[in-house]
Amino acid sequence: MTTTKEEKPWHAAFPAPRLTADIMPQRRAQMILSMRIASMLIIDVRRTDYEGGSIRGSLNIPAQGFWWNRGMLASLYELAYKSDMEWVVFTCGSSNGRAPRCAAWFLEHVREVAEDANMNIMVLEGGVKGWVKAGPQFTALMDGYDEAHWTDLFAQEGKEGEGGGEVKTGVGQGDVGK
Repeated sequence: MTTTKEEKPWHAAFPAPRLTADIMPQRRAQMILSMRIASMLIIDVRRTDYEGGSIRGSLNIPAQGFWWNRGMLASLYELAYKSDMEWVVFTCGSSNGRAPRCAAWFLEHVREVAEDANMNIMVLEGGVKGWVKAGPQFTALMDGYDEAHWTDLFAQEGKEGEGGGEVKTGVGQGDVGK
């Protein structure tokens, strides 16, 4: 008799965040980037799905190593603080799993360790997928944008959602894997 061991999500071994970061509307983020009216640091926590381009100027810090590298939180805070960033915005594929979790861990560090009550820690509405779906004024603000990648990805997601495949959503599910 064979037993199948249910695979636990990557974050199961880590403590659940106690705080929740607010949502940064994608339109506001696009305006800040395009008009350079404020300072914003975007942290992209995708790992194996870090394909098709990234939002201009974003830093890639994969979520799966985020908790283990807590010393990096102090460095990330110092970078944002010394650069006088008004917002630190986290994103991933859809901003439903990895980005909110990492943003919350960073928010806890900022509020509880650095004792900074002013830095704005947020999660990008819709993630990178939502950014791409929002249209050319958004994709124009991406480095390495690959239209064919996104067309194929959205077509595949559409097929999965229609009948055969399972479309996962929610914290710790829809954005887990990668």
